[in-house]
Amino acid sequence: MKSLLNIALVGNPNSGKTSLFNELTGLHQKVGNFPGVTVDKKSGVCKLSENTSVNLIDLPGAYSLYPKRADEWVAYKVLLQQDKEVYPDLILLVADASTLRRNLLFCSQIIDLKIPVVVALTMMDLAKEKGIKVNLAGLEEELGVPVVVVNPRKKKGIDLLKKTLVQKIAAQPEKPHSDFIYNTMLAPRAIEEVKVILPELSNYKAIHYLINHKIFDISPAISKEIDQIEIRNKFNPTKTQAEEIMQRYARIKQIMEENVMESDPQKRSKRTEKIDNILLHRTWGYLILLMVLFFLFQSVFWIAQYPMDFIEWGFGKMSHWFALTLPSGHISDLFINGVLAGLSGILVFVPQIMILFGFITLLEDSGYMARISFLTDKLMRKAGLNGKSVMPMISGYACAVPAIMSARNIENKKERLLTILITPFMSCSARLPVYNILVSLIIPSKIFFGFVSLQGLVMMSLYLFGTVMAVWLAWVLKFFIHTKEKSFFILELPVYRSPRWKNMFYTMYEKARIFVFDAGKIIMIISLLLWGLSSFGPGHQMERVKASYANKIKSASGENRQQLVREEKNAVLQHSYAGIIGKQIAPVIHPLGYDWKIGIALVTSFAAREVFVGTMATLYSVGDEDDNSNSTLREKMAQAVNDKGEKVYTLATGLSLLIFYVLAMQCMSTLAVVKRETRGWKWPIIQLVVMTGLAYLFSFIAYQLLS
Repeated sequence: MKSLLNIALVGNPNSGKTSLFNELTGLHQKVGNFPGVTVDKKSGVCKLSENTSVNLIDLPGAYSLYPKRADEWVAYKVLLQQDKEVYPDLILLVADASTLRRNLLFCSQIIDLKIPVVVALTMMDLAKEKGIKVNLAGLEEELGVPVVVVNPRKKKGIDLLKKTLVQKIAAQPEKPHSDFIYNTMLAPRAIEEVKVILPELSNYKAIHYLINHKIFDISPAISKEIDQIEIRNKFNPTKTQAEEIMQRYARIKQIMEENVMESDPQKRSKRTEKIDNILLHRTWGYLILLMVLFFLFQSVFWIAQYPMDFIEWGFGKMSHWFALTLPSGHISDLFINGVLAGLSGILVFVPQIMILFGFITLLEDSGYMARISFLTDKLMRKAGLNGKSVMPMISGYACAVPAIMSARNIENKKERLLTILITPFMSCSARLPVYNILVSLIIPSKIFFGFVSLQGLVMMSLYLFGTVMAVWLAWVLKFFIHTKEKSFFILELPVYRSPRWKNMFYTMYEKARIFVFDAGKIIMIISLLLWGLSSFGPGHQMERVKASYANKIKSASGENRQQLVREEKNAVLQHSYAGIIGKQIAPVIHPLGYDWKIGIALVTSFAAREVFVGTMATLYSVGDEDDNSNSTLREKMAQAVNDKGEKVYTLATGLSLLIFYVLAMQCMSTLAVVKRETRGWKWPIIQLVVMTGLAYLFSFIAYQLLS
């Protein structure tokens, strides 16, 4: 079978590259890693016509062919055709029409590599808002490559782009075009000598061989010859790069003057600048940010409460009906207290997860998320970080795994390591089910001023506490991690745009689906395993306990009988495998105010934090004093008492447990990705020890102060 042609999709960050990739590939996408590096490789099959399909590879965004970050080096090696697994037959370059001058630098460099190129011109609607008019025919003639206007968000120009790509593929051999700049002016003799050794190179590609040949896949003999060429011609890489950029911008200026008409900046009213004057204000900007976060966490409780109550009510009624209908036995018990209890612990939190991700998507789509990085840069620098660390930290509110991977965009090694180490302190969506059930147990459901929820305020304070601890730890660690690298924070602020509602609803659906089917699998497996551990025990201990209570219960009546039934259920559960494990853990966690059931949940939730709720659902279902009860998990936990008859979930215990989950690692996946990103077990182990130690210390202090 003939392999598909490879088309590399490249462009500046925020140029619309990802939207175009999604539109061209649809659902035919896969994500992997580039060989040898931990940088995501998105690829997908794109059907250009009835007879033509290609493999589209989305390369990391870059501003030029002089890379600094790890992801830029990946794109560079592919474009210089030095990646053995990803060899581009054609390049689809995305350029932002509203910032065309800057985009043309990268565009002109790629054109001079002499690989077939098609330019997709995006953001024409924004260009029109700014008063920019582009002469497409003139621009196409100057560049020497096809230029197609597209709008992936509105699916405009996609058919024409596909047709142009088909024509470009069919144009073999391609019509040669002149260099964008006169490269021979940069280092004429050195270039010619390199081309004697490697005649297939273009003038511009020869310059990159002179600069970076030591990392290229060429023989040692050729590399040594190029070294000699550099010495003979006194080749200076830094000077050559500077001269090249100056030449390119001189030519770009000429092209812009002849083919792009821009309105007078003094007369042009910029909506983005007006909004930024408010949102990035040194005082109001921070207040608005706090208000946005306040509204987000209020909504997580306020809006989600109704569907959550309905789901809990539904599962309670269902469990009650099955308990009355099905014959008693292990199979029925497994279904009611294992399967249904596990499902309830999964589905009840779907509304909150959907709302959280929906609001985060709105913030990203509108352009406000980048402003948060800008606002917090000053604070981050005091902690040894910079504004670029904020994006992984904010992403950590969703999930620490992709958030830690996104820290690859931070050039400075020290800042990147610090960001990786503190990101798990950000309260991810997996903690949300834990926070929800504990906050609702210990905090009254009070509303102030008609709309401010006390529970929502506590929820927000938990997120802020994790963030403050992250920044504080970064400040401490900066004194122990040393580097000579200097750090600069350069951020392109995207223009404000109206959110894509379709994108928001799709993200909400996807995150809910991932939670139910990915996290849900773990929760269900552990719920069923716990049912087994809670229903069976070593030897005949559980049978002896039941026998010892049988006569007492038979002879008792009324309130005494109910009390004995509760004692029997609790005693049987304590003699199960789960109870024995919990009793072994109890001495360690007793100073924090936890009983043995909470101890089991701490152990099981190391697989995934949200398993805490599934564990509680199973333990309290198996140990439920009334098999026909349709009480919700929250009601069962609220009624739970210890061996002394005291309430388990007091304010002291609840706050101690909340603080533990804010600070503890409690996630195997996060440890695995930290090991992968830092290329060793040193930092993951340090991270696990430090986070667990801080969680234990602060939880201990909270419980001792409040009890």
